[in-house]
Amino acid sequence: MKLYKNCRIITCADKDFENGYILTDNGKISGIGDMKDMPECENALDLKGKTVCPGFVDAHSHIGLFHDSESYDMADANESTDAVTPHLRAIDGINPLDRCFREALLSGVTTVAAGPGSANPIGGTFAVLKTAGKRIDDMVINSSAAMKFAFGENPKKCHGKGGSAPKTRMATAAVIREALFKAKNYDGTSFDMKCEALKPVVDGKMLVKAHAHRADDIFTAIRIAKEFGLCMTIEHCTDGALIADELKKENVAVILGPLMGDRGKPELCNKSYETARALYKAGLSFALMSDHPEVTESDLLMQAQLLVKHGVPGKEALYAITINAAKAIGAEDRVGTLEDGKDADFCVFTGDPLSFDGKINFVVCSGVEYRA
Repeated sequence: MKLYKNCRIITCADKDFENGYILTDNGKISGIGDMKDMPECENALDLKGKTVCPGFVDAHSHIGLFHDSESYDMADANESTDAVTPHLRAIDGINPLDRCFREALLSGVTTVAAGPGSANPIGGTFAVLKTAGKRIDDMVINSSAAMKFAFGENPKKCHGKGGSAPKTRMATAAVIREALFKAKNYDGTSFDMKCEALKPVVDGKMLVKAHAHRADDIFTAIRIAKEFGLCMTIEHCTDGALIADELKKENVAVILGPLMGDRGKPELCNKSYETARALYKAGLSFALMSDHPEVTESDLLMQAQLLVKHGVPGKEALYAITINAAKAIGAEDRVGTLEDGKDADFCVFTGDPLSFDGKINFVVCSGVEYRA
């Protein structure tokens, strides 16, 4: 048990505390509130007015699958020998000893959703895991949190040039539909590992993460989700500013980004921080992603800071890497806010977390302190 006292607490929940305390026990928050209500605890750390906020949540990453300091052809993120690979699991390819996990943790990112890349129309399952640890089995929150679908240029580029489908956007949609129809009609009498993997998807029990940059690809993803009754989030949503009203009408969950970096391919031509502002003005909540290694995990906070610079209120920017991100990956019961019973994941800052002058002093993940 440990008590952190005399700190400004941004809970990302219902109530913040200008001068409060957090009590942790066995990796969980066992008490939080105003200093006047602070319980007795022999093991206490006086934070002397520092700011505490939830550990950051990256809702879309490929950490440990695209390995640090290794070439693209050595990566484990894309099994491009087959266009439909729902039976692949990220936990079987992630290297938790990749130094980027440590860098992410010390930068305040305590939870990530990590999974396959976008080479295949159906790529396999994302896992939600903590960034602290050395064995995936001990880091995992949910080993099969979401199924990866991909629309647009990447599947065409990875498969069409070799003479196999998909070569067009039409074929990408058709490949996905065919796999979903098979899973929907699958009765298990003749074992099919791909159908087994997709069964929770068509039953509405597993989230779909739909990689889609261009507006038409976004609408195709939504169309397929409606046809099969899928639970879906739109990943990247680069053209979101052009169709914010339609996205609001559909009440679509959006994981935006990465917003840093160049416009390295045609479907990124509308990449801009204006997208976040447009979604906010339309009344849509959204999460941010790093898409690591496109933007490194350690720069996730910087993207939120840049949102503020580009007109998104600070509260919404922080929510995009805490509670909104946790909700987008189905982990809000454990992370994303500072509340009784949640995981003891938080960052201790000198200064404002959303200011470029803010500095992380240390990070707590599952109740354990980590310092640079």
